[in-house]
Amino acid sequence: MKRQTQEILYHLLPVVFWLLATGGSVLFYREWQGYVVALLALICAWLIRRIKRHASSEEECFVVAILLGIAAYWLPSVLFLILPVWAYLIYQNLFSLRSFLASLIGFAVVAIWIAVLSVFQLSTFNFQLAHNVRAWIPTGAVLLAWLGTTIVRQTLRVR
Repeated sequence: MKRQTQEILYHLLPVVFWLLATGGSVLFYREWQGYVVALLALICAWLIRRIKRHASSEEECFVVAILLGIAAYWLPSVLFLILPVWAYLIYQNLFSLRSFLASLIGFAVVAIWIAVLSVFQLSTFNFQLAHNVRAWIPTGAVLLAWLGTTIVRQTLRVR
């Protein structure tokens, strides 16, 4: 592949991925909560990806768990996104017992706050795994666009 073609694809393909993700999400899902969940999932992916090699990942695991816990308020099944996060950390040799416990503590903090807010009638949380499967459209589209962009940028990087 020529260098000029490689540079064009390097810049053009991520734009195409994000336009497809945005267009598909807007066409098939209209509720704002799905976009908040997608944004929180994207922030989690960005936080995990920026961990340096041979560094500790406890702080990032705690923050990711809090963000996923907040996103779970609108889409409870998003809690299962912690499994790919842990898998990625294991793959990068960044996972430890402390990272696992930091994730659990992050989830516990959000659960305590949701319980406190429900006692004061400020929140109604209903955990159903099959809660509106269509709400996964924006989250899935954004995560696939991010993954595609990351792969394209790694593959087509000009050396």
